[in-house]
Amino acid sequence: MKGYIPLVEARRKQAEQLDDAIARIAENALALQAAGALSGPGPIFVGIGASLAAAAAPVWALRKRGIHSWRLGAGDHPLPFPESVHPIIGISQSGKSSETLAVLKSVEPALRFAVVNNDPSPISSVVDRALVLGNIPDSYASTIGYTATIVALGMIADLWDGGELDPQWALLPGDVRAVEAQLAQRSISIASRFAAAPTADFVGAGPAVGSAEAGALLFREVARVHSTAMSTRQYLHGSMESAGDGMHIVLGDEREIDLAQTLSAAGHRVVLITSQDVPETESLTVIPLPRRHAAQRAILEALVMQAFANDMAFVRGIDVEEFVFHNADTKVETSSSGTVA
Repeated sequence: MKGYIPLVEARRKQAEQLDDAIARIAENALALQAAGALSGPGPIFVGIGASLAAAAAPVWALRKRGIHSWRLGAGDHPLPFPESVHPIIGISQSGKSSETLAVLKSVEPALRFAVVNNDPSPISSVVDRALVLGNIPDSYASTIGYTATIVALGMIADLWDGGELDPQWALLPGDVRAVEAQLAQRSISIASRFAAAPTADFVGAGPAVGSAEAGALLFREVARVHSTAMSTRQYLHGSMESAGDGMHIVLGDEREIDLAQTLSAAGHRVVLITSQDVPETESLTVIPLPRRHAAQRAILEALVMQAFANDMAFVRGIDVEEFVFHNADTKVETSSSGTVA
């Protein structure tokens, strides 16, 4: 990564950067497949924060193909990592995530794999197989780093064990620009209606759980709204009973529609992100997305989360470049900079 850039600049350049990243990552992923690196038992993805969220849709895609795969929080397991035949794919945009690096170091070198933006980096240096995003400049609250990570993980899911790249990757740049055009017209007005919301619930269908997690993280990081992410079924099993004056962001095309309409009918303010044609009401706002492959859909959902978080920060008068807490033990230092980032 060539350094951090302001959030507004990162969002402005994101469509163009994704154009380049999709082609570059596809070429590198196909080369890894040809070398036999994307084969064998299904992968275990490990990461922290947004990196962990980015793996949700790709894991869903792998399981839909009948390939066992998991995503695990890198800091949530005792080390050394238990012996397994499954390769471990460490995800870290900076390549410096201390917990992810520790997991990779604890397993046999033959099982280590990484998806990073920053190369060289501590994580890329301990693996023989890495899919590198391309040192793309990113914002502190990640934008292009997050969406390009989903591209990489989604392509790994497509290609694992003899698979092929989904042809709809070619449609993604156009989809991104169409969604961004829609958000440019609507996001700030939606954020204005929720400016005083004390909380936000993000709820997603199976492949969209990562988008819910990424949205809640961005709302906490950027807009400083107390936010929680859950899968649809977990939310239905009691958690929705505390729905109140906050914002409810629901992502999905099936049970999520009924959930959003139920909340709205009870007087709660809801934003539904769906590919279905759902009528709006005074308390139900609908953001339409095209129906796409799970990982591609997650990228489009991320654009919505980024726009909402940015505009919520704006209407609340929060500086999106200023973070409150800086923790020195979540990233490892590098000899070149001696800093953490």
